[in-house]
Amino acid sequence: MTSTVTPVRAVPAPSPRGWITDWHPDDARFWAATGRRVARRNLVWSIVVEHLGFSIWLLWSAVAVSLPAAGFAFSVDQLFWLVALPNLVGAVMRIPYTAAVARFGGRNWTVASAALLVAPIGLMVACVTNPATPYWAFAVAAATAGLGGGNFASSMANISYFYPERHKGLALGVNAAGGNVGVAVVQFAVPLVIVAGGGLHLAYAPLLWLLPVVVAVGAAWLFMDNLAVSRAPLRRQAVVLRDRHTWVMSFLYIGTFGSFIGYSAALPLLVKTEFPAVSGGMFAALGPLVGSAARPIGGWLSDRLGGAKVTLAAFVVMAAGAGAVLACHGSGRLALFLGAFLLLFVASGVGNGATYRMIPAIFRGRPHGESQAATVIGVAAAVGALGGFLIPRGFGMSIARTGSIDTALIVFLLGYALCAAVTWRVYLRRATAV
Repeated sequence: MTSTVTPVRAVPAPSPRGWITDWHPDDARFWAATGRRVARRNLVWSIVVEHLGFSIWLLWSAVAVSLPAAGFAFSVDQLFWLVALPNLVGAVMRIPYTAAVARFGGRNWTVASAALLVAPIGLMVACVTNPATPYWAFAVAAATAGLGGGNFASSMANISYFYPERHKGLALGVNAAGGNVGVAVVQFAVPLVIVAGGGLHLAYAPLLWLLPVVVAVGAAWLFMDNLAVSRAPLRRQAVVLRDRHTWVMSFLYIGTFGSFIGYSAALPLLVKTEFPAVSGGMFAALGPLVGSAARPIGGWLSDRLGGAKVTLAAFVVMAAGAGAVLACHGSGRLALFLGAFLLLFVASGVGNGATYRMIPAIFRGRPHGESQAATVIGVAAAVGALGGFLIPRGFGMSIARTGSIDTALIVFLLGYALCAAVTWRVYLRRATAV
């Protein structure tokens, strides 16, 4: 009797352009032999580039707080515009960035997207070093920082191809967390860097990221790979635009990621407005730090409990967090104010990991389901990032019209209640659950 042994698939040597044509992560023997090592290497450099993208994307949130002290006479509402504009542009850029992975390859587009970060760095330096710079030039420079926001969508879509279904939740959570923590890093670092050597040197803030960006471009080119399986014609990707789950998940992602990035952008100015004697950026950086750390936990819990259950719980806690901020923001106690926001950040981080874990599960088993899930990840990232624009503008308008942030907080609380209801209705209610 002759026995046959199934050969172990091995990753062939990449072509000179870095393409891998044979990729089967759900094959356990392939994954153990070579797939895990290649996936981990690409994940590491994807995190580095995404981290820098987030840092540049939220750079204005840390710098805007110091503009009045540097002699730029902008109103509070104008400052909120400067921290909101990068989020609006970042949301728009996430659609083409997602499509670019399928068109050009993950490695190739990671290199290009990292190189584009030099533009917002240079424009910020030009603005803050000239006291006569008009406000419209600041707005243009802030808008280009949105290029960093596009990196997230392409990075997540790319990494989703590298990992097997059983590990996607944790892998996507770790990839996203590595990028998200760039927000905390920039808000911790900028207040320290701009006063280095005495005085106030706002140009030091963008220049701090110039060398790391150049290094990341070279490392992505040398150490990352393109996967042939990620190639998909535009018409195949566009199919998901007719699927209701694309838009339901995008709406839910406004509530989770939109809250994370929106509060990250707004909190330094909010702390400075509520507590003028406090350095807003240093304390506000705690929010994105805990939110980033919570994101992989959301993916991990979703791998075990189900993404919809974890998402629903996250929205309930976020509603409680918004209520807590509403109750304590006028108390004059920084610890209470910051603690309520930290609750919001932790819940949004868990929700981020959970909602992204739901997407591959929803499209699993469909024809071209993997490429469709990657496209939906990009679409949801784009729509969700709009929350990063709406939340700072909500606070700005609420302060300008009423002198308080109460109206904005009430709207946000009602929004979380609606997100929780949609999650239960579409994904948990027995009669309609997917």
